Amino acid sequence: MTESRPLAIGINLSFCVKRWVTPELWAPVVRERLGLDLVQFSYDLADPLWPAAVLERQAAAIRNVSADHGITVHSAFIGLAHYTFNQLLHPDPDVRDFAHVWLERAYAFAAAAGITRVGGPLGAIASRVDGAEPEALDEREYDGLVTRMLSLAERAKAEGLTELYVEPTPMRREWPWTIPQARRMMQDVAGAAVPWRLCPDWGHGTFQPLYGAGADSMEPWFAGLADVIGAVHIQQTDFQYDRHWDFTVPGAVDPAAAAAELRRNGLGDVPVFLEVFYPFERDDRSILEAVATTAQILKGAMA
Repeated sequence: MTESRPLAIGINLSFCVKRWVTPELWAPVVRERLGLDLVQFSYDLADPLWPAAVLERQAAAIRNVSADHGITVHSAFIGLAHYTFNQLLHPDPDVRDFAHVWLERAYAFAAAAGITRVGGPLGAIASRVDGAEPEALDEREYDGLVTRMLSLAERAKAEGLTELYVEPTPMRREWPWTIPQARRMMQDVAGAAVPWRLCPDWGHGTFQPLYGAGADSMEPWFAGLADVIGAVHIQQTDFQYDRHWDFTVPGAVDPAAAAAELRRNGLGDVPVFLEVFYPFERDDRSILEAVATTAQILKGAMA
């Protein structure tokens, strides 16, 4: 049966990077300028490896200021800075170990900030010298990744978190990048101490250079994985690259059609987060105007 109640629309704080970098700055922007009360924190705004005293102060500010503004911080995602490293699939085992520690610290910070969910992409294998890209991870690489996911879930439970997310990306060197891979991974971590869920992104599942010209909607991802999806990222894109445009830019994603896809596949209760990025040199006022307009477009389409 098609659901008719409004979808929960929030925003990933990616648009705040190098701009509205503290809760005292981003909370009034989100609540008063955008008219939203749901956010996904980005670790581009707080590095889990900062000194303990700094992290404690930052976490308290997130917890208190968001509450003062009536904002729910649903989850925290790793952000672009940490994503640029190969993380849990780096060819150097010591770097993988460090990425594991980074995530454990991220969990501790989230818990201190009153955030109960953490997620993002998990890592990328290195490119080959000849440029050839395998269709799947080596089984040893995959088994090691699953082992780390199970270990991380134990740590997340100890910190009091309730859910962890994997964000599929449209690259053969990362995992998972196909629906069957995502299903397999969710099955292999089904017994984790804290549930692992997926956070698909509109610009990832529709990346036609990888998936073909038929990848013009998120319907296959939603239909095939609805039971293991815990959140969704939405963006405007052209299906040719992972654009992360706002909805003042012409593109291939129709917000009303997007809402219908979610409802049609039983995802009407799953929060949808706008995730947009801007050049650092772009002026602040135009960004505020574009994000505010986009928030109104999405709220109207998904009401």
